[in-house]
Amino acid sequence: MEGQRRERQSAIRMLAREYSDSSLTEVGAGEYDPSFVVTKLGARVNRTLVGGVIDRMERRDGDNGPSYTGSLRDPTGIHFFNIAPFQPELHSDAEELLARFESGDRFLMMLVGRSRWFEQEDGGVFMSLRTEQFAVCDKDTYSMWLVDAADATLRRIDAYEKSTGIELNRNSMESAGIPSDLVQGLVSAREHYPEFDSENYRVGVLQALSAASGRSSLIQEPEPEPESGSMQEASSPDDGQSRTIEPAGDLHGTIIATINARDSGEGVEYDSIILSCVEAGFSREEAEDALESLRDVDGSIIEPRFGFFRITFDSREMSPS
Repeated sequence: MEGQRRERQSAIRMLAREYSDSSLTEVGAGEYDPSFVVTKLGARVNRTLVGGVIDRMERRDGDNGPSYTGSLRDPTGIHFFNIAPFQPELHSDAEELLARFESGDRFLMMLVGRSRWFEQEDGGVFMSLRTEQFAVCDKDTYSMWLVDAADATLRRIDAYEKSTGIELNRNSMESAGIPSDLVQGLVSAREHYPEFDSENYRVGVLQALSAASGRSSLIQEPEPEPESGSMQEASSPDDGQSRTIEPAGDLHGTIIATINARDSGEGVEYDSIILSCVEAGFSREEAEDALESLRDVDGSIIEPRFGFFRITFDSREMSPS
């Protein structure tokens, strides 16, 4: 009944790294109760406004009609999004986006989506968004969103740092100066996630502000499509059920091949490498451990600047062309 519906959740401004790092979910108990993704910084995400350059777009035809999957890249990483067969009101606009993407056009977009996730057999959680609204935007609009998202992220970083070492209850947190709207999420995040250094998120804020100010490009050259596998195929089951993916090939070899294929001289972003491993069927934890091993133990890759990786000369010689 309409009278029982809950208030519509506001769309949080969020950069890709914070959302994709999440693994805590809260499922609503009642039919109309919202579900949330809780980030490490304590944001409770039901709906979010994201932006970025179109990085991938494809249509899949099924028995119930077409569905669309794609990804947006912001300065910190990638947001995956889905348009389902039961959203025909979005299909004509999705076809226009698909035609532009397939023609080679790379453009900026804003998208409002509802949080979605799926869990692998090993417990890994991967995030995506069910599209509600989207639009192509200009650089000025995108730059304003980057500033808003950076400001919101800094607010959450400040609250997270203030919550260190205090009791996990509302009175203690509000007494420490934490905004009341962040308390519930921070309590849940502190109980679920291990301690971590928030510096990575500060770096993301700097990357976003650098792009917004024009010091770095808003639109980067598209990366090569992987030869096989698709994160979207794994992360967009419309029935909400988990799907198991069998790893394809050697994990270390996947990392080396990804960097070799995508490095244009500046190195390859951490998130891009991890997502390639996920697309090949490995868990995020396995990929992170392997990347660290190749850098610190094997020496096959180097990190010339924070968050970007290159392979060494010997590894390049041995990697597949």
